[in-house]
Amino acid sequence: MARLEAIWIKRARRGRMDAVDSAELMAGQGIVGNANQGGRRQVTIIEREVWEQRTAAVGVQLDPALRRANLMISGLALLQSRGKTLRIGACVLEIAGETKPCERMEEAARGLRQSMYEQWGGGAFARVIKGGTITVGDDVAFHDPVLL
Repeated sequence: MARLEAIWIKRARRGRMDAVDSAELMAGQGIVGNANQGGRRQVTIIEREVWEQRTAAVGVQLDPALRRANLMISGLALLQSRGKTLRIGACVLEIAGETKPCERMEEAARGLRQSMYEQWGGGAFARVIKGGTITVGDDVAFHDPVLL
């Protein structure tokens, strides 16, 4: 079963990522209290398995908060998921695209940025379609939008 592994809120642009146990998602905006609101990149998502594989490939173990994503999931592949609808708990997100890694990944470990460029290794970004509260441990699944 796929699940939500972690939630981080960025309080200020280029600011640190604060881990939280739960967060409120607002439709059309993103995570309440997060520095980035609205637009296409309302929420950013990484996969635990991909993060661990990409960091191991460059010979390091790093805190996934360094990726600067809002959510970390496990058990569900984001590769080529653009346009798919993702359900996290009672909330619904639409995957809008692939998140490309920034220079901060290279600062964290030599070769990490390049490693993450391949096959959606940097994760995905999404728009919030249906808001509500999400909590670490919530089930995560792709969902048929017709059934919403």
